[in-house]
Amino acid sequence: MVERATQRLEEAGVDSPRLDAELLLAAACRSTRTKVVADLVEPTVDQFAEFESFVNRRTAREPLAQIIGRKGFRNIELAVDSRVLTPRPETELLVAVAKVDRPCGILDVATGSGAVALALADELPDATIVASDVSPDALAVARANAERLGAEITFIESDLLDRIDGVFDVITANLPYVTSGELVELEPEITQYEPALALDGGADGLDLVRRLAAQAPSRLKPGGQIALEIGADQAGATAAILERHGFFDTEVHNDLAGHGRVVTGRTKQ
Repeated sequence: MVERATQRLEEAGVDSPRLDAELLLAAACRSTRTKVVADLVEPTVDQFAEFESFVNRRTAREPLAQIIGRKGFRNIELAVDSRVLTPRPETELLVAVAKVDRPCGILDVATGSGAVALALADELPDATIVASDVSPDALAVARANAERLGAEITFIESDLLDRIDGVFDVITANLPYVTSGELVELEPEITQYEPALALDGGADGLDLVRRLAAQAPSRLKPGGQIALEIGADQAGATAAILERHGFFDTEVHNDLAGHGRVVTGRTKQ
């Protein structure tokens, strides 16, 4: 069963066919991958039919997380669907960089599924967190995740900071940073099943970074920090944009692959 599914997924060009087949079987049987690997799962007729449906969807390159409806991120699990980007492992670095050791106010811009805001709420229970997105569909997903996790977050529909009031200690953002020309070259899991609004960053991928960098100083307290996730080759340009808008102590934080993935800067005290 798993072997046949693995072969089908491999032929369809899926990157991790065996792993995906095991996870799909576990999901169909309401079990765990550990039990699947140990050959302790025997699906019912209905569960086998659901597994076959899952495999068919995955061979069409629908993302695994959308098929099973959830994705682990830091210490939490998020519901995801085609209205939002599936949270990426590299985005966990944005959470790690943004964490502070004192009660604070945090604004998460372009929150999507709510991954960053909800992870910060989980790890910083004394923080006051606001999360915004221009997409009402994305906010619906984020609100549902917050309700399920019992997180107290204020959600605001806003194009970047246009409708944001108040000042914050930290602003985080995983903005669209794929260049318009690169969009068509991405994997089908992205181009066919994830919202282009959350991906397209303009000609050089930094259109929204420029806009946010211009708006952010007025929404940060003295000594406040901005933390931006960006593409693997955009760190230098992003730091320069922040510096042009008055940020200092800019720093590039590398992901596990050694790529500059998060850029931070501070406002003056």
